[in-house]
Amino acid sequence: MSYVLTLVADRGATSLTPAAIDRVRAAVGGGDVPRVLADGEAAEFRVWQKPDLGVARAALEGAAIDVLCTRARGRRRGLLVADMDSTIVTGETLDELAAYAGLGEKIAAITRRSMNGEIDFREALRERVAMLKGLGLAALEQTWAQTELNAGAKTLVATMRKHGALTALVSGGLTFFTARVVALCGFDEHRANVLLDDGVALTGAVAEPILGADTKLSTLQELAALRGVRLAATLAVGDGANDLPMLKAAGLGIAYRAKPVVATEVENRIDHADLRALLFAQGFAATDFVEI
Repeated sequence: MSYVLTLVADRGATSLTPAAIDRVRAAVGGGDVPRVLADGEAAEFRVWQKPDLGVARAALEGAAIDVLCTRARGRRRGLLVADMDSTIVTGETLDELAAYAGLGEKIAAITRRSMNGEIDFREALRERVAMLKGLGLAALEQTWAQTELNAGAKTLVATMRKHGALTALVSGGLTFFTARVVALCGFDEHRANVLLDDGVALTGAVAEPILGADTKLSTLQELAALRGVRLAATLAVGDGANDLPMLKAAGLGIAYRAKPVVATEVENRIDHADLRALLFAQGFAATDFVEI
């Protein structure tokens, strides 16, 4: 069985040079002639046994370059399932909403523990939402106005859809935000938790059942079956502990700016580059991208 190593540089911090590519090739015992996917940004080469990614990353000597590994066959995926907070968008929308209640840091601390798997996700969500009881609905719109996409998000979704993939945003966050991200990025569908209100303010409750790690996994499985693709032909991306089951089950699970517990358990990680790296990992060249 052969594999492909893909190197992707953070365009704002460094350039991917032929020398850097050669160092990685030497570290993993050689490989095929490199194929440039984007000048100075991304390249790939085939190897004939599964490489040690730790060794490959060490060969880059601390440069802001990611190393991703896929099987050579069937690299392009028919389904993308993406987390929202700190993956497709830059921050944690619930934490940012909490700032309008003067509880930003208190709730953010609970979020950090939950995303690193230190406390139960469902209980953490209920606790955080309860603290927001009475917060006016205008705070939701104000939070959305400050929400930003991570670089490459629109390109990732548009390119995968152009090439026939189903794209879904599946979040432990809130449908108020996922619906807007879907409209902005062009995802085919979204699933998340429903924040309850009385028409004027938040009630401090969230609709049950709560979408957590097991639901993310079951959604990946359900959508793969609906699309008629094997799990091996799926791609999942996320950053937190509640993403781990789907990241491990997907044919290609990629951790994006991962929390520590995720970084230790998911082999393929994006620590430096933007979300376009998920396309490079599937063998797309920059000339294949749909830029929006």
